Parts: sequence; C-alpha cells; structure tokens
Amino acid sequence: MKIDFSRAVSLLKENDNFLILTHANADGDTLGGGFALLLALRGLGKKAKLINNDPIPEKYRFLIAESDDVPEESGFVVSVDVADKVLLGKEINEKFGSKVSLAIDHHSTNKLFAKETYLEGDSASVCEIVYLIIKELGVKIDGEIATRLYTGCSTDTGCFRYSNVTPRTHRIAAELIEFGARHGEVNVRMFETKKPGFLKLQSLCLASLELYFEGKVSVIVVTQKMLSDCSCGEEDCDAIVALSRQIEGVRAGITFKEKKDGSFKVSVRTHEGLDAAAFCSAFGGGGHARAAGCQFECSLEEAKKAVLDEMKKYF
Repeated sequence: MKIDFSRAVSLLKENDNFLILTHANADGDTLGGGFALLLALRGLGKKAKLINNDPIPEKYRFLIAESDDVPEESGFVVSVDVADKVLLGKEINEKFGSKVSLAIDHHSTNKLFAKETYLEGDSASVCEIVYLIIKELGVKIDGEIATRLYTGCSTDTGCFRYSNVTPRTHRIAAELIEFGARHGEVNVRMFETKKPGFLKLQSLCLASLELYFEGKVSVIVVTQKMLSDCSCGEEDCDAIVALSRQIEGVRAGITFKEKKDGSFKVSVRTHEGLDAAAFCSAFGGGGHARAAGCQFECSLEEAKKAVLDEMKKYF
C-alpha cells in the first residue's frame, strides 16, 4: 500500500529497532541512503542495523557506518531503494522479503511488495527522499550523513548529468555541501578513480562491442574471465555500462554482465524516446526511464537473442 510522506516519518518515529535492507549488487544510492538513515535513527537514540545480500564493493566501503546488534526477529524492517523484493538478493529475500514494513523508493516500477511504501517515482535518487525524511525527523545533519546522501544523489545522476536531474536535486546537493558533504572526494572516487587493470578491461569490453539496427543499439559483454584477467570486480562495470550509450547515433546501450553463477545481469541505458524501465519489464526487470536492468538465467547467446528480439519492437 502506498503511503504519504507524513506516514513514512511517523513509522520511523514510532519504532525503535530497525533492520535496513539495501538491494543486491549495491550502488551508491542504496548504500548512501541506507547508511544515512541508519546514522539518523541512531542519532535519535534508536538502534539500527543495515543488511546487504552481497559483500559491499571496495569503492563504496567508505559509506559503511557501524550497525547496532538488532535481533532479526524483532526489528522493524525498512528497505531503501528496492523496487522488488527479488532485488534484495536470494538469501535476504528468503529471510526478509515478506517482512518489509516500510519501503522507501524512487522507482516508478516498484512492485509494492512492502506492507507500506513511500514512493516518489520522479525523484532522481532515493537519497533525495531520505534527506527530506531525515530533516523531518529533526536529526542534525552532519558531514557524515551529508556525505552519504550526496553520494547517492551524485551516483544516480551520473554526477548530475542525466535527464532525471531536477531543480530539487541541485538544491538538495547544495544543502548537503553546506552541511559538510565531502563532494570533491566523492566525485573523484566515484567517477575518476579507476583500478590499474580497468583500462585493459575497457579495451576488452570495447572489443566485444556490436552495433545493431543501423547503429542505434550497442551491445557490450563483460565476462567473469575478463574481470579476472584484469584484476577487476563487478563494481568496475559501472563505467563500462556508461560507455554503452556514449557512441554517436546509439539510442540504447545494452551491457551483458556475467555473474559468478553463470547468469547474466543486463543493464540498459537509453536516450530520450526509449523507456529503459518499460523495456526491461518485459523480462521481469525494471528501473528508470533512462537506466534499467533485468536478469537472465540462461546462456549469453539465449539472453542476447531475447533482448534483441524485444528491441525489434522499438527499431
């Protein structure tokens, strides 16, 4: 059930022990929003613990904040930036997927799996929403909270370059800087710092590049062998995904990323005129108009054929 802003704030005020869930394959928005909320709740004298299905990637570990020892059977479960319980990851979904009392999200494709959901589908990041909630809770926002929120605002907008950016996005980012967000450090870490092997990975991925539909659709493949040979991790794929739609004439960039279990995560990036979330929904995925994803439990060839067959409807 969808709820309004005041109800979401009331739920956080009324409870004292929280389990905060972030989505698997964690990014800066889910972790920034989750850990900022954790710090805010602890600032109110409450206890909070953040749980993620996967190890947190090295580039995001600066966002980690100390969790409390909250019993899993008695915590009030809150999800942050999660549109569907399956996105929590297999283990966390099995334990908590049906126990989420409050979902805070900005994905218009949210499946309303939680008991109550506060959704702003036009918000550029969940961290914008969490920021407004924290202010309403009356928590003093310090540099640590501000840095985590700024990270989500920046990473989910491609450092404020994407079309999801609104005037509110810029106003909130400015306020977070005033509160002490380490914006320069965050942007260098997120967008400029690359591992030594990344250039080799980028070269291998670009060698896999294929163009379809008269150059309007690009396809890039990232395999586990590529990652291993370049001493890179899945978190290094973010910049690769961004490359997929930077080619002149490309309207949709598709990246197939092989997971350790042999399945493939597909990331879709589009320009105006093609809704990435609507496209991915055909495969049980979702996301945003310009950035979305889905999952395939099959071979690369089968996944690629399915995706390109669906693309025929658009081109």
